[in-house]
Formats: sequence, C-alpha cells, structure tokens
Amino acid sequence: MHLPDGELRMAQSIKIKIAGKEYPLMASSPEMEQMMRLAAETISHKLAAYDAKYPDKSLTDKLAFVALNETIGRLTSQKKLGDAADEARKLQEDVDSYLTNIEKNGR
Repeated sequence: MHLPDGELRMAQSIKIKIAGKEYPLMASSPEMEQMMRLAAETISHKLAAYDAKYPDKSLTDKLAFVALNETIGRLTSQKKLGDAADEARKLQEDVDSYLTNIEKNGR
C-alpha cells in the first residue's frame, strides 16, 4: 500500500489464536490487524460460551455454531443497512419532490 509521501507500507505478520491453535496471518494495515485480533477475540468468547452450554459437543460443532451465529448477525446487519438505505432514498425523493413543488408554486 502506498502512503501519501510515496513510501510503501508492508503487510504485518501477526499470529492469531483461535480455539487454542495459533494461526500466522498477514495484516495489510494496523486497522486490519486490530480487526483481525478483535474478530479472533469475539470468536474465542463465543466459543467459550458454547463450551459452557454444550460441553459434550465437538469443537467442530461449536465452531460451526459460532460461524452460523456470526453469519446470521452479518446478514441481519446487511438487511438493516439495505432497509435504511431504501428509506433514505425514499426520504430524499420526498424532499426533492417537496422542493420542486415549492419552486413551481412559489411557496
């Protein structure tokens, strides 16, 4: 990645631990590193909750529950964002129509 002064930013090698296993990864920026670490922490917390709730389930099952839960959350957020964008477009159309009517009618 190029910085404003023309220097290159190198990807940062980091290690993330999930379910007791360490994964070497590359973070393209400090912000990405922070997001990756936060994601791993979130996964670990959810996995711990599933460990407590379902001690007899396999790690694979618990990780599938975490993935399902996180994906449902992402899809729900995307739907809400899309609904909000639709509402914003509708409101903008209403405002534009109102302003056009004011210009046409002189009020």
